[in-house]
Amino acid sequence: MTPTTKTGMLDRLLKDGIPATVEALSHEETLALTDEVCAHNYHPIPVVITRGEGAEVWDKEGNRYYDMVGCYSALAHGHRNYAVMKAALEQMQRVTLTSRAVYTAEMAVFLAALCEFCDAEMALPMNSGTEAVETAIKLARKWAHTVKGVPRGKAEIIAAEGNFHGRSIAIVSFSTEDQYHEGFEPLTPGFSIVPFGDAPAIERAITPNTAAVLLEPIQAEGGIIVPPPGYLAEVRRICTERNVLLIWDEVQTGFSRTGRRFAWQWEDAKPDMMALGKALGGGLYPVSAVVGRRDVLGVFQPGDHGSTFGGNPLACAVGLAALMEMLRHRLDERAEELGAVLREGLQPLVGDQVKEVRGKGLLVGVEFHASAGTARDRIPKLLDRGILTKDTHQQTLRFAPPLTISREQLDDAIRRIREALA
Repeated sequence: MTPTTKTGMLDRLLKDGIPATVEALSHEETLALTDEVCAHNYHPIPVVITRGEGAEVWDKEGNRYYDMVGCYSALAHGHRNYAVMKAALEQMQRVTLTSRAVYTAEMAVFLAALCEFCDAEMALPMNSGTEAVETAIKLARKWAHTVKGVPRGKAEIIAAEGNFHGRSIAIVSFSTEDQYHEGFEPLTPGFSIVPFGDAPAIERAITPNTAAVLLEPIQAEGGIIVPPPGYLAEVRRICTERNVLLIWDEVQTGFSRTGRRFAWQWEDAKPDMMALGKALGGGLYPVSAVVGRRDVLGVFQPGDHGSTFGGNPLACAVGLAALMEMLRHRLDERAEELGAVLREGLQPLVGDQVKEVRGKGLLVGVEFHASAGTARDRIPKLLDRGILTKDTHQQTLRFAPPLTISREQLDDAIRRIREALA
């Protein structure tokens, strides 16, 4: 096969089999073929990963890296977590996919456990984080129309500048990142934007038609932006007093990532709904959900919303195993302890090139001064020292390793990062 020719792939797969065909592609062929046949919606680092174990990955040439991307928090359990894989394999020997036309014990147990883990009353399973947020938006609008008394078609949702809640048309409609919505018009109405971290701005923006406030407790994709102390609790107070739903998007920050089960738990800021995903799939399978109050999720009636794969038995088995691993290994406590080590270890970098090191738990951002070039400029040097990470918002490197990373591995990774960024 030539690097830019896909012709004959099916014949080759039939002749050699899937594993042999995949293994035979060189580094150069993999990059060229991907660029030819995959729409260019990402700008990937030129590394071809072939194997993962815990907090480490290996490329085609056998080079080893610490995975500090962590699949944007989805790999909280590490690569190929044994307990999660075992649960998936056992479930695959029974039943993997039904539909919501029937009941399954797997979904009943999974949602009961998830609600207990989240201190919620009701849940709805989906697949991706975007779907979870979309579901929460639909629930908030229907709640506003049927419970709060907002006129049909008038429900409003408040979001924050710098937000990232997914990529659907409705969600990009209230993004403040121009590229996320330019060319995809017409945009969906019904959203207003306030500065992130400014609680009084939320209070001023609320109208009689406001259904909900939708926020990330920490803006991960936005550059690991941590709001000022007291912000989360103040938003909760405002929403309660003004009869507005509070929705925390914990897709990236949830399930122990920030040193608590959920980032809102750093303050007294319990939501009416949460959008969940990423780590709920145990690093193996897409699993997401919306959880919250019964009187909110209860506004859905049969036919209002659905998902062919949402809540399938395999997904539920994986999600259950992921939850149990978080509890058994106290991943929230590990994230708090190791996160402090990571931030302290990177703090000496602050100076002429690095503007700030910030974050909570094992969600840490290193922001560079604009005069020092972009964060992506540093990625080759990090790769040379066995560190795999990714830039976000031009000036910030994001570090979100598996929560299962050992102290020894983390200390080694910090040493390598400091060498690369010195």
